[in-house]
Amino acid sequence: MTARGHLTLVTGGARSGKSALAERLVARHALPRIYLATAEARDGEMGQRILEHQRQRGPDWRTIEAPLDLAGALRATDGQGVRLVDCLTLWMSNGEGRADVDALVMTLRQQSCPVVLVTNELGQGIVPANALARRFRDDHGRMNQAVAQIADQVWMAVSGLPVRLKPSREDPDDPI
Repeated sequence: MTARGHLTLVTGGARSGKSALAERLVARHALPRIYLATAEARDGEMGQRILEHQRQRGPDWRTIEAPLDLAGALRATDGQGVRLVDCLTLWMSNGEGRADVDALVMTLRQQSCPVVLVTNELGQGIVPANALARRFRDDHGRMNQAVAQIADQVWMAVSGLPVRLKPSREDPDDPI
C-alpha cells in the first residue's frame, strides 16, 4: 500500500455506462468491495433502481448508505477494502447546497485504501433556465474539477465505452 490510496474518478452522462465502468475498475483490486451509496429511495421508482443496482452487483459487495456524510463514511471504511462511491452528483444534491467539497477532498487525500468515485458530467448540456439550477451545475463542475485534480486516474464513459482522461498520453502545455 502506498502512503495514499489510489483514487479514480469516473464521469459521464446519464446511462453512459459509468457505474458499470467503475465496478470494472474496482474489480481490478484484490480487496474486499465496499459500495458507498449516496442515493435515497424517495419514491418507488428510485427504490426499484437501487434494488436493480444491488442485484447487478451481486453478494460480494458490502453496502453502506452515505447520502450526506460521505467524508465520514470514507474515514470509517478506510483500511477495510476498495470503496466505490456512487455517486457524487446525488451526494451534492442531497446536501441541498451544504455539501462540504473541501472536507471531501481533504478526506480523499488521507485515504490509505483505493477509492473509485462516480460523478455525472453536467456541463455539456444547455444552460439551465433558473439561477438555482445554474448554481448547482457550476458548483458541481467545480467539485468534479477538485476531485479530478487529486485523482490518480480519471475515466469518462461515453455510450458504454471507456475513455481514459488521466493520466493522458500528452500534455496540453507541451510545445507543438
